[in-house]
Amino acid sequence: MSDTGTPSAPEFSRMVDRRSITAEPVTLEANEAERAALARRFEIVSVEHLHATVTLEADGEVVNAKGTLDAAIVQSCAVSGDDLPQTVSEELTLRFVPESALPAYSPDEEVELTEDELDEIPYSGTAFDLGEAVAQTLALAIDPYAEGPDADSARRAHGLVEEGDEDGPLADMLRGLKG
Repeated sequence: MSDTGTPSAPEFSRMVDRRSITAEPVTLEANEAERAALARRFEIVSVEHLHATVTLEADGEVVNAKGTLDAAIVQSCAVSGDDLPQTVSEELTLRFVPESALPAYSPDEEVELTEDELDEIPYSGTAFDLGEAVAQTLALAIDPYAEGPDADSARRAHGLVEEGDEDGPLADMLRGLKG
């Protein structure tokens, strides 16, 4: 949502009309402004590169998407806070389904999803946002607890572990909570 309360457009929007799908793969490449906006959204240092190649296949109103996502990001080490360059390579398997074809659930209702339903993305009308689906796939691939090469040094410097003792006070505390 924007500050005015209206929904804001996704940072990496690539609308695809299911009626225009061909056998040719779709290539998506994020520009500099889109990468900067995605980095802010995902709360990482930067998105250096974001590229996806996706083959779309229409099955009536349902569209199956398969392809690859490749990205280069810089995030902060979860321990030291240092910049930590990472590469992301993910297989994409998505299914765009008309909202009208999905069951209606109450907001308070607990729902069990099958494995096939996990990557179903609802859309309305005749178009869906392939770019946003790729961006969400990238977000899910980012390890929020990634540690860089200096993580152990940072732990020792902050008294979380002692030299030669990889257990330390934090591990003792956690063991106490388990016991």
